[in-house]
Amino acid sequence: MADVSSQQAEQETARQEEADLSEILRIRREKLSELQQAGQDPFAVTTYDRDVFNKEIVERFDELEGKEVSIAGRLMSRRDMGKANFIDVHDATGRMQVYVRVNDVGEESFASFKKWDIGDIVGVKGKVFRTRRGEISIHATAVTLLSKSLLPLPEKFHGLKDTELRYRQRYLDLIMNPEVKETFVRRSRIIAFIRSFLEQKGFIEVETPILNVIPGGAAARPFITHHNTLDMDLYLRIAPELYLKRLIVGGMEKVFEIGRLFRNEGIDVKHNPEFTSIEIYQAYTDYNGMMRLTEELVAGAAQTVLGTMKITCGGEEIDLTPPWRRLTMVEAVKTYTGIDFDVLRGDDAAAVAAAKGLGVEIEKGKSWGDALYQTFDEKVEEQLVQPTFILDYPIEVSPLTKRKADRPELTERFEFFILRREMGNAYSELNDPIDQRERFLRQVELRNAGDLEAGMMDEDFVTALEYGMPPTGGLGIGIDRLVMLLTDSPSIRDVLLFPTMKPKE
Repeated sequence: MADVSSQQAEQETARQEEADLSEILRIRREKLSELQQAGQDPFAVTTYDRDVFNKEIVERFDELEGKEVSIAGRLMSRRDMGKANFIDVHDATGRMQVYVRVNDVGEESFASFKKWDIGDIVGVKGKVFRTRRGEISIHATAVTLLSKSLLPLPEKFHGLKDTELRYRQRYLDLIMNPEVKETFVRRSRIIAFIRSFLEQKGFIEVETPILNVIPGGAAARPFITHHNTLDMDLYLRIAPELYLKRLIVGGMEKVFEIGRLFRNEGIDVKHNPEFTSIEIYQAYTDYNGMMRLTEELVAGAAQTVLGTMKITCGGEEIDLTPPWRRLTMVEAVKTYTGIDFDVLRGDDAAAVAAAKGLGVEIEKGKSWGDALYQTFDEKVEEQLVQPTFILDYPIEVSPLTKRKADRPELTERFEFFILRREMGNAYSELNDPIDQRERFLRQVELRNAGDLEAGMMDEDFVTALEYGMPPTGGLGIGIDRLVMLLTDSPSIRDVLLFPTMKPKE
C-alpha cells in the first residue's frame, strides 16, 4: 500500500512540474510577443558593441575603476530591491555583478528590464566600481535585451547534475556548470601544444581521406556508407596509418595527422564510436625513437598546460617525468603473474594451458603469442598505474610491425599505459612488401573465417612498399584519453563535447 501511495505521489509531483513548466513557457512567450508588438524584438538584434570581458575587468580593476565599459552575457541571477536590482551576468570568462537602478537607466528602460528572465542574453553599459562589501561590479547606465530565453534554466542551487542530460544537452551543462568549460579549454591547449611541439621538430601536419575504399591500419570493425554517384560502398576510416606511410614512401619524412577515427564498437568509459587520435611517422628511426618522442610529448603537454609533470587523476598521484619504466610483454607477465612465457616458447599448447590456469579466457588451438597477449591484456594491464612502456608484442596481434631480428615471433612494437589505460601504440614499421603481403593474406583468412575486425588486402599499399620505404617509426596516441588524464576526467564522455548517445524515444 505504501508503495502505491509513493508511486501516486511521484506521479502527482511529475504532473505538477509539467503544469508549472507549461505556465512558465506560456508567460515567456507572452513576454516575447509583447516585445515584438512594441517593435523591440530581441531576436532582431544583430550585434552589440562589447569592449571588455568580465575577467579582464577584475584583472584590470585599478586601470578601469570609474571608467565606462560595455559587457554582454547571460543573466544568471537577480536580487530585486524595488527600484534597484543586483544581477549577475556571465560571459565566456566568468561572472560580473551589475547594479541597475531606475534613476540611472530611466523608468521605461527599468520597467522593461524588470520583465527580463533568468537565462536572457543581455548587454550592459556602465562604470566599474567596488561595492561596500568589496565586490568588483558595474554600475549600469544602460541595459539592453539581446536575446530571449524561452525555456527556464535548471534550478540554481541544484544545478544540472543528471549525467546523461549533461551529455545530451551540453549547452545546458556549460551554462550551469562553468567548470566544465575549463576541461574543453584545456583540451584545446593540449592539442595546440602537440601541434607546436611537432612542428618545432620538423614534422608536417597532413590530412588523409576519411572515406576509405579499404579500412586499414587497425583491427576494428568499420562503419559502412554508400556513395550514390559511384554506386559503391565506402568505409569511415578506422586509422590513417596506411595513407601516412604512403607519404613516407613519397619522401615526406616527418608527418602527423590529428583527426577523427570511427570504429563500430562498444561504448564505455574509455570508448566512443568516434574519437580523436594523432598518428606520427618519422623516417630513419624505430620504436625506440618513438618512445623518446612519446615521453617528451606527454610530459611536455602536462608541463605546458598544468605547470607540472606530477599530476593527480582519479585520486592517484602520477609522475610523468621521463624516463618512464620499460618492460617487455614477457617480463611484464612474469612480474605480475609469475608465468615465464620464454620457457614456454614454441609450445603452443603449454602456453594456452598456462593462460587458462590463470583464468584467462582463450580458445583452444590458439598460439603461444595469442596466449601471451591475452594473459597480458586480462591480468597485467590493470596493474600499470605509473607511465610504463610495454615492448615486443607477438606477431599475431601486430600485422603492420617489423619483426625483432633475434626473436621473429615478436615485433618491435610498444604500447604505453598510464593509470591502467592503454594510451598509445607504436611500431618499428614493417617495410618489407613480401612480408606485408603475407600478413595481409593472414588477415583476409581471419576475416573470411568470421573475424569482422580483421583487416583486408590493400594492394596499393603493398605496391607503395615495393617502391621502397625507409626504416620508419610510427606512433598513435588517443587524444581523448590523454585529455582525460590531464583533466582528471573519469569518462571519455566528459572530454567530448557531443559524445555519441542513443536517441530518446
